[in-house]
Amino acid sequence: MKTIEILFWTLMFLVFYAYLGYGILLFFLVRLKRIFKGKPRIADPDYEPEVTLFVAAYNEKDYVDDKVNNSFSLDYPQNKVKQVWVTDGSDDGTPDLLKKYADKGVEVYHTPERGGKIGAMNRGMDFVKTPIVIFSDGNTMLGTESIRRIVNLFSDPTVGCVSGEKRIYNKSGAAATEGIYWKYESTLKKWDAELYSVVGAAGELFAVRTNLFQKVEKDTLLDDFIISLRIAMQGYTIQYDPEAYAIEAPSANVKEELKRKVRIAAGGIQSIVRLKPLLNLFKYGTLSFQYISHRVLRWTVAPISLPIIFLLNLWLAYVNGFNNLGNLYTLLFYGQILFYVMALLGWYLENKKIKVKLLYIPYYFLVMNYAVWMGIKRYFKKEQSVNWERAKRG
Repeated sequence: MKTIEILFWTLMFLVFYAYLGYGILLFFLVRLKRIFKGKPRIADPDYEPEVTLFVAAYNEKDYVDDKVNNSFSLDYPQNKVKQVWVTDGSDDGTPDLLKKYADKGVEVYHTPERGGKIGAMNRGMDFVKTPIVIFSDGNTMLGTESIRRIVNLFSDPTVGCVSGEKRIYNKSGAAATEGIYWKYESTLKKWDAELYSVVGAAGELFAVRTNLFQKVEKDTLLDDFIISLRIAMQGYTIQYDPEAYAIEAPSANVKEELKRKVRIAAGGIQSIVRLKPLLNLFKYGTLSFQYISHRVLRWTVAPISLPIIFLLNLWLAYVNGFNNLGNLYTLLFYGQILFYVMALLGWYLENKKIKVKLLYIPYYFLVMNYAVWMGIKRYFKKEQSVNWERAKRG
């Protein structure tokens, strides 16, 4: 009985720590650092090197004009901004649309074969000649100050990568929950950066020092994550500015968001395997602590623990009596049942196009963890393609 209780509370703690506890601990660690070391270094606003805006695009004809015009409107000297588009495999006219901007300096590199995003990035980096390269998706628009704010952080020579923020247009239902999740993630990233380093960049918008970029394996699923953390493993930090942002439409619904989550989960397992040395706390110190706390636990221990916790709680509630509402284990068991019923009700109502925001939180949480199970399955069965399965946008 004692063994079951110890296991139950250990797993409960790990799940709590993975989703909320690390954030609480990070809050206090950052404030302790401010007491002893003061606030972070202020970036140099006069630092203005040449940069390359790099877009690996596949069939983005609906976004080309808006994306190119958005890039020309950003607050940074236009003579210092190069645009490189790699459109491997695109057959919807994207390369031809881009060619009309050639006289404005937009460079287009196209091959008919589709080798996935990472293949396009590996190939396209040979055409980048500026000291900083900024990666962005073809269907996202950048905030006006995004380039300047990213570049400012590179004025610190210890910074090897800068991550921007993913934002979504305000919507209801699934999009609202997605927005809540990203706001929480944004806060954690700010604290991670202030403590030492962000653990992974956002693929929608991130930048690296060109000379630090390492071509990655062609079957890589999370290119942004692997690229950025391999730079961090060289001794540089990944910094973050939430005001450097890429904005896009939200997933049309939670089912569409699930497509992204499953791929990310499969990529997460692949990343843990390929970044195995980063699990060594003695070698990488704070970076390893942040990586394990913020990423590894969420992609492995926490989702695997949830069904085990439920079964252990079922046994403990049975032993203590299902009618004994004064017993903690019984109350926790009924609390779990209520939570999962709310998640299932959220799923049912979402399919009926009925939006109840309160139910989306447990539903979204359940979907995220279900995606991890599916991602683990896909990874080990080698069923996850390196090519994106595009999620429908709202």
